[in-house]
Amino acid sequence: MFGHLPSDGPLAFVRGSRAVGTVTTLGTSGRTVAFRPFRTSQENGRRMSSSTVAHARGPAAHRLSRRLAAIALGTSVVIGGFAGLPASAADPVTDPTTMTGIVLGVGADESQRVVSWYTSTDTAQQVQVAPTSSLVDGAFPAGAVTYSAVGGANIATSGGFNRHATLTGLTDSTEYSYRVGAEGAWSATYSFKTQEFDGEYDFLFFGDPQIGASGNIAKDQAGWQDTLDVALAANPDTELLVSGGDQVETANTEPQWDAFLAPDQLRQYPWVATIGNHDVGGKAYEQHFFTPNTDRSSAYYANGNPASNTSGGDYWFIYKDVLFIDLNSNSYATRQGGGGDEAHLQYVTDIVEQHGDEAKYTVLVYHHAIYSAAAHAKDGDAKVRRTDFPTAFSDLGVDVVLQGHDHVYTRSYLIKNGEKADPAEQPGAADVYAGPGGVLYVTANTASGSKYYDITSPDGTGTSGAGNGADPLDPSSYWYNSVQDQEHVRTYVRVKVRNDQLVVENIRSGTCEAPNAAVELGKVAWCGPDSGASAAQPVGSIVDSVTVHPYHGDGGQEIQVAVPEALPGEFGWTIDGHNGLVDLGTAVEHEDYFEATGSINPITVSDSRRSLASWSISASVGDFRDGDRTFSGAHLGWAPTLVEAGAGAQPGAPVGSGYDGGNGLSVARTLGWAEDGHPRGTAKLGADLDLKVPASIEQGSYRTTLTITALSS
Repeated sequence: MFGHLPSDGPLAFVRGSRAVGTVTTLGTSGRTVAFRPFRTSQENGRRMSSSTVAHARGPAAHRLSRRLAAIALGTSVVIGGFAGLPASAADPVTDPTTMTGIVLGVGADESQRVVSWYTSTDTAQQVQVAPTSSLVDGAFPAGAVTYSAVGGANIATSGGFNRHATLTGLTDSTEYSYRVGAEGAWSATYSFKTQEFDGEYDFLFFGDPQIGASGNIAKDQAGWQDTLDVALAANPDTELLVSGGDQVETANTEPQWDAFLAPDQLRQYPWVATIGNHDVGGKAYEQHFFTPNTDRSSAYYANGNPASNTSGGDYWFIYKDVLFIDLNSNSYATRQGGGGDEAHLQYVTDIVEQHGDEAKYTVLVYHHAIYSAAAHAKDGDAKVRRTDFPTAFSDLGVDVVLQGHDHVYTRSYLIKNGEKADPAEQPGAADVYAGPGGVLYVTANTASGSKYYDITSPDGTGTSGAGNGADPLDPSSYWYNSVQDQEHVRTYVRVKVRNDQLVVENIRSGTCEAPNAAVELGKVAWCGPDSGASAAQPVGSIVDSVTVHPYHGDGGQEIQVAVPEALPGEFGWTIDGHNGLVDLGTAVEHEDYFEATGSINPITVSDSRRSLASWSISASVGDFRDGDRTFSGAHLGWAPTLVEAGAGAQPGAPVGSGYDGGNGLSVARTLGWAEDGHPRGTAKLGADLDLKVPASIEQGSYRTTLTITALSS
């Protein structure tokens, strides 16, 4: 950003791109000449900026970095595609098109987001995006980036049309504003913030909002809204919101989708969508969410027919050292028509083999819990998956599996090949050590309070594989569960991704008080810990926490070092000293012309960038003026010099006065330059000035401005 104006001389800095800056003021007496600073210029499609600093004392600094703002003295800037001067506000809305259901989705990596929405008309639409800092009074700048949207007609029960666009090339640690639509018909403006693209972070996991499940959409929406309010107030820098599936109760009922999508947080944080059994029975899920790297072939649809009125597909993405793989668990058996679990396992195998080395952790997400404790724990399809999945997940090095469906919270023991990995692992252990093949399975309770399922009792069907037998260490629990909890209060799961561990926490987002639809409507008989025998715990309190320490192999030690990103360095220039007037004195008369000579204040060039990219410093002058009397700047020439060597600097070629022919310094001329691969360092550039003007020029004290431009790739 532009900083304050220090006390000793103009300065301009560029980080990796190009900028233009200031310069030197000249004054004379009698028939004399002077230079003064800055103007904005733009030529050959290259953005440059200039400024005016009159008699600035000391290096007056003009810094150009990720965010730019103009400081005093009339400086204006255009940099990197976003103009510092705002565009005029959008035209008044005359188009009747309305946009609804806007939702921000995850992209293929940290630098992408997907925006999806419904529209009332089948028109060409876009997403317009700009750094929030570049908006002025809500108006998007002229350089705002637009992404064309694609989509199609919705099914009849939804009505209207759907659109989505993928935002690419986002930069880290930047707040962006965006809107959807077209000129004359823009939506409201929303914003999101990217974080650092590397390092530790948190994401939140939400089980089954299932809006409409209580029979009262408004109450379900209130609980869902409150969970997001609570969770994001406590975790404002969380980076992903991950779905456990069942966004709604009835797949194609748009009022339920409207209620689910109502919270503005779904336009501020990327939603990682997952298909639940209540979402799958129609196309509304696919209309509302476009997901990255999605395989929508027939194998990943329960009925094997992507063209039918159903949703499906498996997808993956990598976000900061975590490979996420999201499966449509509604397709589990080939008799349904799709590829079943076999297809999912091949998909996971292929993705891990192709991309596993690009991430530190692997997290799987799907809806149907295979290790849970309530109404669905003994379902036949759960037993099928419990047989099909675990060995493959252990073999592939999966770290954590996130699940929904059973409206109860459970955390498994570490499971290896369908069995408890370590028989000695204690219930509720705060730290677990994966060993080879150990996988943690987590089932999330409802995030909205629309429906809860009570914990059921184990049976005698065994303590491995598909069995639902009791835990020898706690006979009231299933053999596979380290923790199982039902309090009939809303919760969410926070996952902390750390350098050498994953921390999983189940956190209360509500109490027995409203909003809690199932309790309010008498759908459950009690509320609170210990089946209602204990008082409800406060919002934000932790139900369960476990730290997973990953396995690092046998027979040796892994060594890790965090290498920080090298500082990009800076390329910039300063005017040496106090940037005083460059006074050419009184011109000397010759037979048919006057001549004056002098030297510019030296320009110090510093380049500490690791890119070692080429750079050049050039300058030009306008007309010399004394009131209404003028003569062309073409009469000024120079001979650049290298005052102090460094940074690979080379002086520019001499340019004679236009009095002898040519344009002199009335057009940009190179003061100094360095080629690609030059060493880092500092150089000092100078130039000897030579002014020749016709003897016919009227007497006066003339001044001009030398505008200096710094360009760097």
